[in-house]
Amino acid sequence: MPRTLLAALTVFLVAGLPPTAAAQQSVTQSDIQRLQDNVLQATTDVSQLRSRNATRANELQVEVDDLREEVIYLKVKLRKEGVVRSEYASLRDRIEDVRTRARSDAANAAAPPVSRPPTTQAAPRETTTAIARSGEIAAGTEMDVRLSGRLNSGTAAVEDRFEATTLIDLNVDGRTLVPAGSVMRGVVTDVQPATRTNRTARMTLSFDQLTVNGRAYPIRATVTQAIEGEGIRGEAGRVGAGAGVGAIIGGILGGFKGALAGILIGAGGTIAATEGKEVELPQGSVLRVRIDSPVQINTLR
Repeated sequence: MPRTLLAALTVFLVAGLPPTAAAQQSVTQSDIQRLQDNVLQATTDVSQLRSRNATRANELQVEVDDLREEVIYLKVKLRKEGVVRSEYASLRDRIEDVRTRARSDAANAAAPPVSRPPTTQAAPRETTTAIARSGEIAAGTEMDVRLSGRLNSGTAAVEDRFEATTLIDLNVDGRTLVPAGSVMRGVVTDVQPATRTNRTARMTLSFDQLTVNGRAYPIRATVTQAIEGEGIRGEAGRVGAGAGVGAIIGGILGGFKGALAGILIGAGGTIAATEGKEVELPQGSVLRVRIDSPVQINTLR
């Protein structure tokens, strides 16, 4: 074949390739998993900042939650049509930027605070702030809720909705902000069923809405622990008598007694099953849920 004809044929074949094929082939499931790992690391960085600057940590946590949702979107997009390298790189850099800011803020917060002379306005400002926050569920607060239905990684899909009800009253400064029986709405943000190649099933749950006395409040909350619903039989009277937040998993059950067998819960609310099995959360399972951003609740005075 003449060289000129061979060159022309090569140009023709290359030109006939899909325009994004070369860019897409370098983005793999491993790249997406790396993004998910980076988001988990960002969550850890923000958690370490929280004890030093809770307000800043809450702001960064909102960004981390948004980035986690974008990673889920890329994961679905990769399966359906592929992802261009520039899109992957942009998201990777944004996650790293949040991590850098969280670590920098934590380092700055560790420095001794600069003392300032007191002013006559200090006392009134503190009083006003205390009143404004009296109806607030602080970030880091943990609540125990019971699943209203069953969740299984083999049948669940991303964006599936589910509900749970609070088990005990949440009291702040002598006021009941969240009565027992309030509804907390959740969503499946990621799910990986068990397969021949993926022996460890995973399912990530988050909560985005809390309904108190008929009024819905947006929230950001994640699962930190899970126990079997059977573990609280016979304890209804003690719960109704006003057991403290966390008593279901703590004092009443004696530490981790009654923990759901065969699952592990990692950062960001990701629940992993033992090898070869699906993540199974039966109806009535009790979940420990951590509030990740402050929530203002309106209560009757």
